Amino acid sequence: MYASMKDMLWHAHENHYAVMAINVVNMEQVKACIESAEEEASAVILNISPRQMKAHAYPYIMAPMIKNLAETVRVPVALNIDHGVNMEDIETAIHCGYSSVMVDASSYELEENIRRVRAVAALAHDRGISVEAELGHVGVAANADGQNEDYYTNVAQAEEFVKRTGCDCLAVAIGTAHGSYPKNMIPKLDFERLRELKEKLNMPLVLHGGSGAGEENIKKAVLYGINKINVCTDFMDDTKASMLKILEEQPDIQYMEMNEALEESMKRFIKHFMRMIGSSGWYAFERDNGPELD
Repeated sequence: MYASMKDMLWHAHENHYAVMAINVVNMEQVKACIESAEEEASAVILNISPRQMKAHAYPYIMAPMIKNLAETVRVPVALNIDHGVNMEDIETAIHCGYSSVMVDASSYELEENIRRVRAVAALAHDRGISVEAELGHVGVAANADGQNEDYYTNVAQAEEFVKRTGCDCLAVAIGTAHGSYPKNMIPKLDFERLRELKEKLNMPLVLHGGSGAGEENIKKAVLYGINKINVCTDFMDDTKASMLKILEEQPDIQYMEMNEALEESMKRFIKHFMRMIGSSGWYAFERDNGPELD
């Protein structure tokens, strides 16, 4: 079923697990995500960034396709614009049928961040669209931004920010960063800050920069209150590596057959991550074979 992020993330918040948010740019990735969610009885969020929207994953193509595929399964599927900085990109996503939007005004001062998120929330909430905001700044891994504590979410500001913006979930900066980390580097995360934020806000929290953060960090982040984890770089890198392996082992493979094999490889990656963050199994229960009542 096609849904906003709000209800699925509150369910994750109340039951102490996280939902995977995966960046997708084509039909094969979309199919792999939704089929994995159905087979794992898990919610799933599909992210598309403004750059991806403009370069390849055109919203007027992707949104209807994702919505139609989502309506064929019994688990909730959300489509979210990832890091919407400019209002025109967010408005395009809303117009094309996205069920959720992420407003990234984290590079601005607090008051301007609040103003921008409130403006988007006023536009989105009337249409049943959920809103994610970011406080603190999740930078770029290659620049070691994740280890700059000046970028971390200010716990004292967070409660006021959420109250004034009306956001449905909050992306927090605790030591992760976007993109690929330097070789052999695993980021050190500020779990005490995360614990304080969860205690103070009592709402769904989001971790950006999940790629390369390490399984132990991911599991611990969920334990301390993260309910949505964004994954892009690891998913894209794994997909590319799988494609190269398929071509090496089967150089004469037909294009459609390669896509089918690639979808199965993507599903293995997605299912492993879903199980790791505890989202599998929440949208299923054992069949009751007793008599049906009138």
